Amino acid sequence: MRTRPLVDDDMVSQRVHFRPKDVVFVKGIFEASEGLGALFAERGGDVILAAPRSRAEEFETLIRDLVADLGAVIEDEERT
Repeated sequence: MRTRPLVDDDMVSQRVHFRPKDVVFVKGIFEASEGLGALFAERGGDVILAAPRSRAEEFETLIRDLVADLGAVIEDEERT
């Protein structure tokens, strides 16, 4: 059986840091967003947010809103 990478060329992703208490709230936003994207928790408030490339504009808007509303910090590494 062949496995596919978690995030491939059809996806965009961004590492973001939230306060740990905000991670569950943000996960709820993604779960309620009808396929906008997914959240993968790494540790504490460090997460990877991923979305289909076809919804990249909505994804970027949501990330900007999360930065403004929750004080999230976008990691400096380049988005894929």
